[in-house]
Amino acid sequence: MKRFLFLPAVAAAAAVAFAAPGARTIVETDAYRWQGDTLYQDEFKAWAVSPYEIRSTYKGRPHYFMPVEQTWKRKNDLSAYPRLTTPNRLHQAVFNMGLDEMVNAVEPDTTLRTGKEWAGVWTRDVSYSIILSMAVLQPEASMISLMKKVNPSGQIIQDTGSGGAWPVSTDRMVWVLAAWEIYKVTGSREWLEKVYPIAVRSIAKDDATVRSERGLVKGETSFIDWREQSYPRWMQTADISQSEAMGTNVMYAAALKAVGEMARILGHKAEAESYFKESAKLAEAIDRTFYVDRLGLWGMYTYGRDAMIVNPRAETLGLALSILYDIAPEKRQKQFSENKPTTPYGPAIFFPQISDMPSYHNNALWPFVASYWTLAQAKAGNEDGVVEGIGSVVRPAALFATNKENFNLDNGDYFTELNSSNMLWSLSGNLALTMKILFGLHYEADGLLIKPFVPEAFRGERSLDNISYRGATLNISVRGYGCNVASMTLNGKPLAPGELIPAKKLRGTCDIVVEMDNKPIPVMGIRATANKKAPLTPVAWLEDGNLVWNPIEYIAEYVVLQDGHEVGHTRRTSWPVGRQSGVWQVYGVSAEGIPGFASEPRSTRRRARFEFSGEGDAMESPEISYPARESLDGSHRGFVEIDRTSAPAKAVIRVDAPGEYTLAFRYANGNGPVNTENKCCVRAVFVDGVKAGTAVMPTRGVANWPDWGMSNTVRLPLSAGEHTVELRYLPEDENMNISTNHALVDCVVVEHAL
Repeated sequence: MKRFLFLPAVAAAAAVAFAAPGARTIVETDAYRWQGDTLYQDEFKAWAVSPYEIRSTYKGRPHYFMPVEQTWKRKNDLSAYPRLTTPNRLHQAVFNMGLDEMVNAVEPDTTLRTGKEWAGVWTRDVSYSIILSMAVLQPEASMISLMKKVNPSGQIIQDTGSGGAWPVSTDRMVWVLAAWEIYKVTGSREWLEKVYPIAVRSIAKDDATVRSERGLVKGETSFIDWREQSYPRWMQTADISQSEAMGTNVMYAAALKAVGEMARILGHKAEAESYFKESAKLAEAIDRTFYVDRLGLWGMYTYGRDAMIVNPRAETLGLALSILYDIAPEKRQKQFSENKPTTPYGPAIFFPQISDMPSYHNNALWPFVASYWTLAQAKAGNEDGVVEGIGSVVRPAALFATNKENFNLDNGDYFTELNSSNMLWSLSGNLALTMKILFGLHYEADGLLIKPFVPEAFRGERSLDNISYRGATLNISVRGYGCNVASMTLNGKPLAPGELIPAKKLRGTCDIVVEMDNKPIPVMGIRATANKKAPLTPVAWLEDGNLVWNPIEYIAEYVVLQDGHEVGHTRRTSWPVGRQSGVWQVYGVSAEGIPGFASEPRSTRRRARFEFSGEGDAMESPEISYPARESLDGSHRGFVEIDRTSAPAKAVIRVDAPGEYTLAFRYANGNGPVNTENKCCVRAVFVDGVKAGTAVMPTRGVANWPDWGMSNTVRLPLSAGEHTVELRYLPEDENMNISTNHALVDCVVVEHAL
């Protein structure tokens, strides 16, 4: 499939009768074409009337809750911000629309509003936006916004995520990367001294709670926080807390590196070295755990409770960050750039899609994610990837005359499960593509690197004036195309191309002229593909010594797993397990070779349940209102209530042989909804007086106390005989709510992990 047409001006004009004379085709895919100052998709088009006005003929879906905008006109004074001059008027207008909507996003209290539909500051939204472009364009608002996301304990707030936020969702450390970006732009030591201890405290808390046996960070995939949009339906939020997400781990490794840099600048040499080593160790663990050889990519996350497997989907943001922050080994970076699939509308959030799920995170393109991926493509040196990426952000911004949050991957429209106009991280990505790629602005701790990456499709001369940087005003002109700078001058004096410009050298008005070498960029490929969906997930059960599952349409074969390892392939809907001990799963593979999710694990391991001592029927806490006993089965006598002030819940367990065992706790938590808020119950698990791990008991629905579920599992060696298990509340178990950390616990389930 041919994806891009880089036509000379005359040829382009001749090929398309209605194009303006001499109009250059910038990008063309199977879905749309950007030619000259106009973008075409199906029967619709959008064009720049001027640098400050865009018109579109797009018509929105009838009865959709959000009307389509057909015109953007500048509403705000933009004189204080960078001024773009470019040969392409549509590119110029889309950039100006980003600035215009950025001004709309600054609230009266000088915080950054998340979107037109979403008031307030959200940790991950504002952090990813700051990294993209808000650090340089809105440094004061960026600082104020980040400090709004620090709790009374002086730690970063995880303000959203499944099952009650942290520790089910654990991507709050992106805050550190945003804080570091602000320092690189401003050079403020005062800012560094303020944010460094916050980062240190937050890392220490995570080290005590969310690190897995492999040294990875446990928890939900960064920003993809609608459980059903990215995980199998059988997975509970407690299961997610036990999984390990590639993107979250990459971001965490980058944050550790950034904290190391902070420590170095502040003179904490030993601490800096420690953080650098931890970052490197985590990067090695990521590559070891997630690399899928047949794809040449890192997979999306591990899942499976006690027998973890890798979900082989390609997750765009995580792969982008792995390149941008050098978490992926150098040998992997170009590999990722060429191997990650991209659809006619651009890079999907992940690929392939989930078949029975509507568009939001699933089956969707988000401009901020596409922007990170495009920045990564530039770093990897992939010209086609950069052109496709810029096009994937410009297309919806022009057609819908605003920076919306997300789009349906099947048709490029904005009708998804939830959306917003004037979206902060979308507009931030829009602005970043111009500033960081076409003008090559790279902010470093000690100065500025200017390394433009200009595809031939964007050849010409463009300027970006009035950029504020550490008290200086930069006016930058870039001429030509290519990935190498031929020459560069500062106020008429030559600079060494590609070398850091010390910050102290940039004072007052700085006129910088960059001449590119006008040589073809070395050819790299992109994996262009139609959008594809994975098979449905089997529902499996144990019956008469067999693993049995429901048949699924369009399946070429089923793959059976025992303890996370493939043990067979079949076209039948059953597999003999006999008396074998293990955790069993099955998944389907389509005729195109696309695997689906593995089924819910079914265990043939030996297990037993032990009740907590002192179980009763009464729930005395004023935090809940469900007064009656909930019987779980015929042997159940009651439950124990735990909160921040209660004595440790204790149970005596017995095992008849030494070996590896898992502990899980049956619990109820009706303090909040499944999908959000911050009242996850967290407890340290002690066995015979020694800490063995952490029990995570997420919220299961507001006032939904009759709904009992299982916590994550804790794995440990046990000798034969009796052991005392305790659930204790420790300082590191403080959740994001701080005051409500509360659940009912029924029993501990012990399973022999052979």
